[in-house]
Amino acid sequence: MDMNLEQKIDLTNSVLEKALSLTENRHIYVAWTGGKDSTVILYLWIKFLKKKSYTSRPEAVNLDTGHKFPEIIRFRDELASSWDIKVHVIRPDKDRDSYPVARDRIMCCTDLKIKPLKRAVRELKIKALITGIRNDEHPDRRSRKQVEEKSDPFYYQINPILHWTEMDIWAFTVQYGLPYCVLYDHGYTSLGCVPCTRKPVSQGERSGRDSTKEENLDVLRSLGYF
Repeated sequence: MDMNLEQKIDLTNSVLEKALSLTENRHIYVAWTGGKDSTVILYLWIKFLKKKSYTSRPEAVNLDTGHKFPEIIRFRDELASSWDIKVHVIRPDKDRDSYPVARDRIMCCTDLKIKPLKRAVRELKIKALITGIRNDEHPDRRSRKQVEEKSDPFYYQINPILHWTEMDIWAFTVQYGLPYCVLYDHGYTSLGCVPCTRKPVSQGERSGRDSTKEENLDVLRSLGYF
């Protein structure tokens, strides 16, 4: 059954309610990339916590590979201050100058994203991680569930806007006046690391992403990628 945006928001809130039933609020973090999707779910999580009368600051993890667009880093830091979010910036345990960035896409994502994320889950004692992935972004995400169990280490991956579309994200962003990274105004539709991101080359939101990585998203997911 088709849903309008308000109905989709209601379903998202029910998924967030499920997250709270699985663990305490202090063990729930948002995986915030600085992109449009994770910014929307971060906003909804903040509103949800306020409705529940939680007074603690919302917490987020941000993976900084050392190769992000400076515009994303600037947007992350400005919004974290504006919204009073406690952001844990996670960096890989690799030398930025000597690491062979993007030479082997699978290895690169594993070393610069997946391993640091797993370390953060352990160190921060994360029990549930809220993401902004959507099932219309990529064929691999069409079969994803709103609540998934991850292992090594164990935690719940919560995907509350899985049922949203790209149009929903922008409609919500405009309707609620949410800020977003300036790179979208410059023609980018999906934001990743600089070596693997460019403006769209064809139709498709992620057509500007590196094709090798996109073709192997199922492999990356099996290793711990979103």
